[in-house]
Amino acid sequence: MARFNNPMEIFKLTDGSNCRACNEKTCMAFAVGVFKGKKTLDQCPRIPQEIPEKYGAEVETPDTIDEFMEEAIEGLARKIPEIDLKEAALRTGGHFDGSRLTVRIMGKAFSVDTHGNLSTDIHVNAWVAVPFLNYVIYAKGAPVTGKWITFREIKGGPERLNHFMQTGEKPLKRLADAYPDLFSDMLELFNGRRAETHVDADISVVLHPLPLLPVMFCYWEPEEGMGSSLHIFFDRSADENLDAESIYTLITGMVKMFEKIADRSRSKQA
Repeated sequence: MARFNNPMEIFKLTDGSNCRACNEKTCMAFAVGVFKGKKTLDQCPRIPQEIPEKYGAEVETPDTIDEFMEEAIEGLARKIPEIDLKEAALRTGGHFDGSRLTVRIMGKAFSVDTHGNLSTDIHVNAWVAVPFLNYVIYAKGAPVTGKWITFREIKGGPERLNHFMQTGEKPLKRLADAYPDLFSDMLELFNGRRAETHVDADISVVLHPLPLLPVMFCYWEPEEGMGSSLHIFFDRSADENLDAESIYTLITGMVKMFEKIADRSRSKQA
C-alpha cells in the first residue's frame, strides 16, 4: 500500500478535467476523498490503469488533512534553527530584529523566530505558512527583473500547469466575471498597484504575496462574440526565490481567499 502525504499528491495523478465520472464535483474533491479513504484511485477512469496497479487502489495516509498540514509546517519549521535569519532577511527582503525574521505577505507582517515558531496578525493558513517557510529557507535573493513570464515558463511549471489553470486561473476568471469589485479589492486591501503591460489587458494588477515574488493578474473583459479571459504572470526571477510547488500553493490559496472576500462582500450588500 502506497503512502500519500497530502491530497495534492493524489490530485496530480488526475488530469484536472473535473469530468465527474467518479461522482465528485471536482478532481480535487476526488483527491480529498481518496486521501480520506472514501474513494479509491481506480474510481477515476482518467487515471492510467498502471497507476492504481503501481500504488494500489487503496492508499495509506495521515489521519486527517489537518494533520498533514501541521506535519508539513512542523517539518519546515524544524529547519529554521539551522538558518541564519539575519542573512535570510537580506535574501528575502525581510527584517531581522535579533530574535525573529519578519516578512510582509500580502502587505501583512508574518514572522518566524530562531526556534521556528510562527507569529502573525493574520490567520496561519497552510497555503501561507508552507510557501513562507520555503521562501525563508531557500530563496536566493534574486532581484526582481520587471520582466513577466507565465507559470509554464517557471522551472517545474509545465508539470503542474493543468492543475494551476484548473485551481488558479479559471476560478479566478469566473470570480472576476461575477464580482466587479475584485480588482479594486486587490488594490485597496493588499497594497496592489495597476500596471502597464505588453499584453494590452483591460485590467492589470500587481500584488506582492512575498517581497521578491510579484504576481500580475491580467483580465480581458468580454467583447461581442468573445468571452472574458484572465492570466497570471510572474517575474522572471520567481523560481529563484520560490519553488513551483510553493508558488502553485500560494496562488490557489489566494484564489480561495479572494472568493471568501467576495462572498462576504456580497452578503453585506444583500
